[in-house]
Amino acid sequence: MNDRTVRNLAQLESSASSARVLNLRAVQIRSGQTEEYTRFPLFQNAALNRAIITKHRLRANEMDAFPYARNSATKIILPIEVSDLRMGGQYAFIGQNNFKEILCNTLNTRIQDLRADLAVLQLLDESPSLDPFLIREQLARQGIKPARCYFEISDADTARMFAFAQKEIEALVRMSVGEDGNVAYAGTLARKLLANSADSDLDPLRLTMQMDRMQFQEGIFCWKAFIYYKWQLGDMLPKLPDILSQIEKIQPRGNTDDETRVYISNARVNLRKKIIAASQSVKSTIAVYDHSYSRMTKEGKPADFRDFLITAPELFSQLGERLGAVDHVISFWRYKFPNGRPPIISPDELTDVFMDFEQSLNFPDVPVESNIVLNS
Repeated sequence: MNDRTVRNLAQLESSASSARVLNLRAVQIRSGQTEEYTRFPLFQNAALNRAIITKHRLRANEMDAFPYARNSATKIILPIEVSDLRMGGQYAFIGQNNFKEILCNTLNTRIQDLRADLAVLQLLDESPSLDPFLIREQLARQGIKPARCYFEISDADTARMFAFAQKEIEALVRMSVGEDGNVAYAGTLARKLLANSADSDLDPLRLTMQMDRMQFQEGIFCWKAFIYYKWQLGDMLPKLPDILSQIEKIQPRGNTDDETRVYISNARVNLRKKIIAASQSVKSTIAVYDHSYSRMTKEGKPADFRDFLITAPELFSQLGERLGAVDHVISFWRYKFPNGRPPIISPDELTDVFMDFEQSLNFPDVPVESNIVLNS
């Protein structure tokens, strides 16, 4: 593991996106004394279990650390002092040259003692995003079931999506307790829902949704997931037209051979189709959630929404992977080509970027039409 100080960890923690940062240090501070945390850790190694893991856009000088070309990687940051992030930390990228040996040396342990943890790290690296609902479902499919406390939305995202969540919950509040004070009550319940706090204050909602307490705790988690995905989609869609326009118009600088020129031309068309198709696929799935929620709040049929929430986790991989791929395109493009600056890139670099995007958007079960349009 590179013995370098990672600066601004506190800033990273305060602004972290759930899709890009898995902050195990914060999980330990918040839930480290609970029995569930102790019995069902995400990582067996204690130092790894308080790391900060991020999806990182590689800088030019970092790409040589890998045995193959890639534009982004999963970074493990081990704080030097868990109680004081200003001390910085050490880091390594999953999959970099000699990664296992570097990690073992830093943790002062043996590879055989890290086998289970290396499997989890590999899954995190392969995932397009670190969104907690996607990660929980992918881990569960491998028979790995850590404590629920590892799968919370970041504080920064909770703050950003609070108003959206409050508005989303108002219809159910009106149904449960009537019109009086519904806005203030919706705010209170939205905070509890986003904090995954299924306490007695949520009993009117639990009774409305016809769930026992165990069902309701899982139902709240799944409902929060769909509010998160719906908010995330709404945040992404307005950004896409500009990104798509730039992908269509960008011209690399330098000599371009015929093969590269043909690839770039075809990739522009394919990327537009794939980005829009992935976005529309997510919209279609969110529409199923909206329909079942409306059946409860407008038609008085809570069983439909309850049944939807019970089966919802099987949709998390689909939603998380597709939103993660689109977010990867948006965030990397904005990082590579900030607004207000002329895009400068070589033909080979643009080819690498387009190939990376195409690979991340490769969903065989998503039909790609020739004439689709983007609707926000």
